[in-house]
Amino acid sequence: MTATLKIENDIALITMDDGKANAINPTMVASLNAALDTAEKEAKAVVLMGRPDRFSGGFDLKMMMGASPDEVRTLVMSGGALALRLFTLPMPVIAACTGHGIAMGCFLLLASDKRYGIPGPYKIGANETQINMVLPVFALELCKARLNPQYMTESVINGTLFDPEEAVKAGYLDKVVPADQLLAEAMAEAARLGALPSGAFAGNKRLLRKPIAEIIAPTVQL
Repeated sequence: MTATLKIENDIALITMDDGKANAINPTMVASLNAALDTAEKEAKAVVLMGRPDRFSGGFDLKMMMGASPDEVRTLVMSGGALALRLFTLPMPVIAACTGHGIAMGCFLLLASDKRYGIPGPYKIGANETQINMVLPVFALELCKARLNPQYMTESVINGTLFDPEEAVKAGYLDKVVPADQLLAEAMAEAARLGALPSGAFAGNKRLLRKPIAEIIAPTVQL
């Protein structure tokens, strides 16, 4: 299982669950895009949720180690295209971060409009420097757009991972709520934002994010 979709009261609940770390690989990307295709047709808001203790551990490094350079490039670009889609989706996107959100996992958070997390021994952030990688353009632009400027060096250059409370200060999350309230809080916010005039919401989101989207888009075209 990768991503499942349930639509309730005009809210599309998309749950990532591969039984492990919710690694971002071609199967997960395709599953998420299929769910978003349906959500855009049938819902007014999206809630993106992970499995217990895992929002997403990032790109599937095990798969990447055995892949060709072209396959790795394609995966990274498809992940970037997915993040760009969420970042520019013409409806509200609320992330329910159920645990760790690392690397590509944190970029999905940055691409969402509102981000809720839970307390616990979880790590959130871009650890690319720690694992000897340079951020792709889409990831850097999302960091520049959403992170607290005071945390940019620590996040982007030093590759620091934060606990949920510190992740709020850094800008990866908007709020930490009790675990048993996470889904209810995310769904309530989706209902609130989904009730706003859709044309105005989409138009203002497009205007605000257009400069960033125009930088990212050419770098994630397959």
